[in-house]
Amino acid sequence: MAARGIWSLSQHIYNTTVDSLPDDYQQRILCHYKNATSTIQIARMTNIPRWYLERVVFPGRYLLFEAVPQAQLEIHSVKRASAIPADIIDCKQLQVSAGENKL
Repeated sequence: MAARGIWSLSQHIYNTTVDSLPDDYQQRILCHYKNATSTIQIARMTNIPRWYLERVVFPGRYLLFEAVPQAQLEIHSVKRASAIPADIIDCKQLQVSAGENKL
């Protein structure tokens, strides 16, 4: 019984820390990023307090995500056993406009 309670708590912490923006961020934007390279990339957002996002983006694939306007997406290219230093993109540049069909 105690193990199930710990698992539920860890799932809640994982979901709120990794996936969901904290509730106090009222201004949110829908963003997209396409990996236009032939290598696997890691997309990370680390500059927002109490929130962390990290996803693998395969070549030719899109990442659709919610962010706050001041967020920055770090893109790390993965080649063999090392990661190439990141490109940093302001999420405002990745914002999806109403009626836009980039995907």
